[in-house]
Amino acid sequence: MLQYLPLILMFAAMYFLMIAPQRKKQKAHEKMMSELSAGDEIITTGGVYGTITSVKDDRFVIRVTDGQKLEISKGFIHACVKRANAA
Repeated sequence: MLQYLPLILMFAAMYFLMIAPQRKKQKAHEKMMSELSAGDEIITTGGVYGTITSVKDDRFVIRVTDGQKLEISKGFIHACVKRANAA
């Protein structure tokens, strides 16, 4: 039994140093995604900044410049820069 202790400790350390922080980050990203709405300013994984104009089932329509609109998949949202209802 004592011979398995280092192996168990190694797996425990790996969980607390790698897996747990990644799961926490993933949950925060999912929460951010569920709270996105029209008017929020976002950045995509490709580095494109835009403002959400409408939300569809599996994608967002974002305004990049005055006349330019893009439809992007929800999976390509990296971060929310500014909320529409933030004071």
